[in-house]
Amino acid sequence: MHHYKNLLVVIADAEHARLVRPTPENVLHTAQRFDSTTAHKQSSDLRSDHPGASYHGDSTAHHALAPRHDPHEMEKEKFSHFLAQQINALPAQSFDGLVIAAPTHCLQAIIEALGAPAKAKLAGTLSKELVKTPDDELWPHLSAFVPEPTPARHK
Repeated sequence: MHHYKNLLVVIADAEHARLVRPTPENVLHTAQRFDSTTAHKQSSDLRSDHPGASYHGDSTAHHALAPRHDPHEMEKEKFSHFLAQQINALPAQSFDGLVIAAPTHCLQAIIEALGAPAKAKLAGTLSKELVKTPDDELWPHLSAFVPEPTPARHK
């Protein structure tokens, strides 16, 4: 088990993300949140209402073309890339270890979009949906990366 002085834990799915950091007592807390602005929009709001048309040279008929990509899937991938950009933009000294917990498809998209400096600090990944898990319930999932919380001392 590696322990990092400045660990950054990214908890994400295709619509929401948060950057979680351990306190000196190893209690996890959310430092920053990100939400997709397009996650709950209708497909018609993400692209034009009408598919493109195709015209065949020897016919007067026009045929509608189905879109090649699902607009919601494209927005989910855009959000993963946006999140990777946010991680890439963090100052180099702001973290020395990076852990990413996300569903497999998001996890892969985030890692692929990370820059070399952030990838070099990647301490581990967890293919798991934890976005709705409160900070105080994350530790069991991240125990391989974060030491057990130190109990608060009462004076």
